[in-house]
Amino acid sequence: MTEYGRGPGSEPWHPEDPAYGPQGWEGQQAYYQQTQYGNQQDPYQQQPQQGYGDQQYQGGQEHYAPHDPHQQGVPQQQGYPQQTYAGQPYDTGTWDTGQQAAMPYGAHAPADPYAQGPDLYGTPEAYPPPQPPGRRRAEPEQEPVRAEPEEPEEENHPFFSDGDDDRDDGDGDEPGGSRRGGGQGRRGGKPKKKKKSRNGLACLVVALVMAGGASGVAYFGYQFWQGRFGEAPDFAGDGTSETVQVEIPKGAGGYEIAALLVENGVVKSQGAFVSAQEKNPAGKNIQDGVYTLKKGMSAASAVEAMLDPANRNALTIPEGKRSAYIYAQIDKKLELKPGTTKSVATAKAKTLGLPAWATGHPDLKDPLEGFLFPASYPVAKGAKPEDVLKKMVARANAEYGKLDIETKAASLGLKSPWELLTVASLVQVEGKYKHDFDKVSRVVYNRLKPNNIETVGRLEFDSTINYIKEESTLDVGTVADLRKIDDPYNTYDIKGLTPGPISNPGVDAIKSALNPTPGPWYYFVSINEDKTVFSVTNEEHNRNVEQYEKEREKSGQ
Repeated sequence: MTEYGRGPGSEPWHPEDPAYGPQGWEGQQAYYQQTQYGNQQDPYQQQPQQGYGDQQYQGGQEHYAPHDPHQQGVPQQQGYPQQTYAGQPYDTGTWDTGQQAAMPYGAHAPADPYAQGPDLYGTPEAYPPPQPPGRRRAEPEQEPVRAEPEEPEEENHPFFSDGDDDRDDGDGDEPGGSRRGGGQGRRGGKPKKKKKSRNGLACLVVALVMAGGASGVAYFGYQFWQGRFGEAPDFAGDGTSETVQVEIPKGAGGYEIAALLVENGVVKSQGAFVSAQEKNPAGKNIQDGVYTLKKGMSAASAVEAMLDPANRNALTIPEGKRSAYIYAQIDKKLELKPGTTKSVATAKAKTLGLPAWATGHPDLKDPLEGFLFPASYPVAKGAKPEDVLKKMVARANAEYGKLDIETKAASLGLKSPWELLTVASLVQVEGKYKHDFDKVSRVVYNRLKPNNIETVGRLEFDSTINYIKEESTLDVGTVADLRKIDDPYNTYDIKGLTPGPISNPGVDAIKSALNPTPGPWYYFVSINEDKTVFSVTNEEHNRNVEQYEKEREKSGQ
């Protein structure tokens, strides 16, 4: 069904159709008056009717009025006459008043296949009478839906525009703001021309950014080229008369060393120094320490100066040296009065960083013995003795922590890590050569056993006598004379370990003290550098000592 109440046909039925009757408001008004007075039948009489045209009306006579499609939903006015039909079939071509009316589709209209059902448009509300032109309400026309290609919406970001609003605000002098009018609506008139966004500023910004990026790329490219193919900036000559001290930390590499030299004005660039270091065959041998260097040196001159030990202000402590020797070396390095550093060590021992297990032991000859770790230390001119001692103690703590001597001491039958450190100091001094350390360590532990019948629990080491006398000699005297020395460090007299370490052992001696070689030995003697003999009994040991004496005579000692 269409919106006018009939099915699809060959021609549309519309009140404006010329076959329908008088056109215009005057014609429709006169036509309705004629039909009102010419037809006196009861519009509500119960007579069956056939539908007009395609539509068959059932359930009584229907009243009908021409319908304006633009007035749907407007209530019917009482002042307007209604046209009625007397139930005559439409195919007769006559009205109920006897007057001849023009059929829009002829006298023999085809039957509506849907006419058997009730007329859905048979109510007065469905077909209200026409209204005068002044009272009609304009209805928008339905526009045919046309598939148009979507145009991409123009980007109008504030960054790319000049701030103008491109939207149509609806103001203007053109009439017809409606869809059917002739103004700026969707159907009428030409659309407003959209203002073009002015993005000149944005283009300028983009151009500047691109130019800056290109400059950055060129700069870093030049730097890369310089680093790879060009020579780094460098001073010329051996430097000025002005000197400076530069401390190089342990484990520093080429670029780290170069950075410190550049910072102190020694060389001009890191690249120049690293390049000179790579060209020098001994360039990789630069050690940690404090170097006295000139300012404004060429990179090659700086490398050569740092390879010269005379320019290296470092204090190197050998393995197995006593604390007394180390104190004297510090005084000499710092140009202090002899005995200055020893006095500081004795007075400030508790403030130098010793661990708790290394303090509070009675009868100690030196509180720092065993904690002045053998290594190379940078010592700048004008440094204080306590600063140097703190560095040594800190290094010892670090190394002992790596070896975990605190937890491993008990597994060896020792009371504390302090005793383990004492064993290591004995191994370091008694075993002249590192390849003997493991067996010497076993001799120490065997002599400390309570059931030792060879030495009866005594160590009987000459090294302890030398420590007491502050000497280093092989002829310490007879055993009978040694037993007469009243000193807690005299291992010919006392049983067990000394009150504390008798030297500052290195890592190798400590490792041997932690891992002694299994064996039954109680004695040993070093014949020469390549030969050390170990024995179980005293008789065997005496034979080895005789061989040792013969070797000494041959060598002229």
